[in-house]
Amino acid sequence: MSAISTHVLDAVLGKPACGIVILLEKKTVEGWMSMAESVTDDDGRCGKLVFSDSAAIYRFTFAVEAYFKSLDRISIYPEISITFQADGEHHYHIPLLLSDNSYTTYRGS
Repeated sequence: MSAISTHVLDAVLGKPACGIVILLEKKTVEGWMSMAESVTDDDGRCGKLVFSDSAAIYRFTFAVEAYFKSLDRISIYPEISITFQADGEHHYHIPLLLSDNSYTTYRGS
């Protein structure tokens, strides 16, 4: 059974990004189906958002515009979407390293 989690780090400030709304969706034949919605905590984390026992394609959407505005910063990205595959067996931790005009992601542990 796959567990899916994420966290967001603000690379400019060198600390967690709290208060970012995150939507997790699963791709189906009909389109994207909402699986979970959460907000990053003081440590920039959303724990295990969903458990799945089947292989699927998922998408995180991070609503970062409000976060940047709250810090009087401007970004070209109002939201960031990350699409990934899960095999239904392993843990998938997908972090987002965020700055005003760039971002990076990877499969964490």
